[in-house]
Amino acid sequence: MSDLALHGGKPVRETWLPYGHQYIDEGDIQAVTEVLRSDFLTCGPKVSELCGITGGARCVTVSNGTAALHTACRAAGIGLGDEVITTPITFAASANAILYCGGTPVFADIDLQTYTIAPRSIEERITEKTRAVIAVDFTGQACDYDAIRSICRRHGLLLIEDAAHSLGTAYRGTPVGSIADLTTFSFHPVKTITAGEGGAVTTQSAELAQRVLLCARHGITRDVALLQKQEGNWYYEQQLLGYNYRLTDIQCALALSQLEKLDAFSARRRELVRRYDEAFRELPEVFVQEETAGSDTVRHLYVLRLDLSRLRCDRREFYDAMQAENIGVNVHYIPVYYFPYYQGLGCRRGLCPNAEAYYESCLTLPLFYGMTDQDQQDVIEAVKKIAAYYRK
Repeated sequence: MSDLALHGGKPVRETWLPYGHQYIDEGDIQAVTEVLRSDFLTCGPKVSELCGITGGARCVTVSNGTAALHTACRAAGIGLGDEVITTPITFAASANAILYCGGTPVFADIDLQTYTIAPRSIEERITEKTRAVIAVDFTGQACDYDAIRSICRRHGLLLIEDAAHSLGTAYRGTPVGSIADLTTFSFHPVKTITAGEGGAVTTQSAELAQRVLLCARHGITRDVALLQKQEGNWYYEQQLLGYNYRLTDIQCALALSQLEKLDAFSARRRELVRRYDEAFRELPEVFVQEETAGSDTVRHLYVLRLDLSRLRCDRREFYDAMQAENIGVNVHYIPVYYFPYYQGLGCRRGLCPNAEAYYESCLTLPLFYGMTDQDQQDVIEAVKKIAAYYRK
């Protein structure tokens, strides 16, 4: 329990406000109901329809964002002995997908203003074993892709963009999905749109798209252009060891209905971010995330960093105080290499000083389409109240 709660102060809110929440309307329910009444619950027409989600020339739907990362790494040819550079400030799946393929994750540090992977740190980690870079659009903001793509071209590396947070974001006028060699998406409920679960991989390359499709569909194909022989319309071949990462028509119908609201979802998220920025930019006890130059961002998360030098508390005490105010703050993310599993692989603290400093001071505030203006005002009031209470 926080000091504020111990002192018996009345919380800012009487009811709990989560940090994220899906928005489902009658149109979404109707779209799913129509599929439930149709002939195809999976492997049907809705799967093909969803493949137009973004600017990528080719799209493969998969069962979740982790499956998207895994199949992207497989398609990129990541294997035993290969190194892939990524950020530690991400959900563990960004690094785990490398391990699934037998590769080795190499963690590069972040920029302390944007919280995304720092191009200079990427370059410092490149060795003769480096095969690819997984750049993560953390909070929904595009990374510095001018610099990162230049590094990848010079060193002959594939670029995988983890866009789980950034559907709707564009970088210098190009929508995510068309920037990297391979781009992965997630449709988890707290993301900008949801399919319940679900994900996708986009690419401009026909060859990479075919590899992703094979990996996601058991390694099996009926494509006559790929078959080694043809015995009839019933014939198919397994050409590699793949996985069952199919997305159902039920989920695709929900995602398609949600996509019709993407512009509205994006506009509301941008409005909420603007109001947060205005409220907090002059508050000396916190740091506001800076935008990457060229990123037209649809923010998935709103993260503040606490200036602990100005506060008589640590992040845990501030977090607990916010919870006592009925504000569902969260922390994104624990550096991946802090986890016991990665420590067992030989990772040690101290690898990425900026990422570690970020983790000690970060706090995620509520941000979702269904938030009311009053909900947001409650969050702002709670942050300012607690900052004043703990101010040195």
